[in-house]
Amino acid sequence: MSTTQHPIAATASDIPPRTTPSNYPEPFASQMAGRSKRALGDVFGLTNFGVNRTELAPGAVSALRHAHTRQDEFIYVLQGHPVLRTDAGDTPLAPGMCAGFRAGSGDAHQLHNPTREPVVYLEMGDRTLGDTAHSHILSLGHPEWNAAYDTDKPAGAAARRATLAELAASGERVFAPHFPWPSVGTVVVKGE
Repeated sequence: MSTTQHPIAATASDIPPRTTPSNYPEPFASQMAGRSKRALGDVFGLTNFGVNRTELAPGAVSALRHAHTRQDEFIYVLQGHPVLRTDAGDTPLAPGMCAGFRAGSGDAHQLHNPTREPVVYLEMGDRTLGDTAHSHILSLGHPEWNAAYDTDKPAGAAARRATLAELAASGERVFAPHFPWPSVGTVVVKGE
């Protein structure tokens, strides 16, 4: 049993924002400017799921559009009017609205704040081991990138490189169920 002391309760806005920068490579990491997360669940020592109070400044986005293979996600809007981007298109949200993203659905999602006011929302997700987040921008263009929770980063990067090289050489059409619609095409090598 852990001897770490955790508070019984806390005011969410008093919990310091996370200082860890985005694990995206550039130029994508700088696109996360204007996003601030307070890891509420961590303060209480929660290990099975995470809860963040996230704030998006005007023009900011929550993340690159992505989908998870094993982890469910849920958001609840507290303040502001973000736009939810999914395969269904853009959906305006307002305080009191919520959305859920089922693991393995392949429907990539992202929140964007197109307004002049801050957006504040809660994001919750489980911490299932072995999850992979798919982002068509990173998975294809930067196979060396790994999500923070990848369990074997070198093996994952090597597998992505090998698979992409094989697909590019074959010219076969690819169906990528975890990429945004339309998710059918061919892999083409650009540069290295």
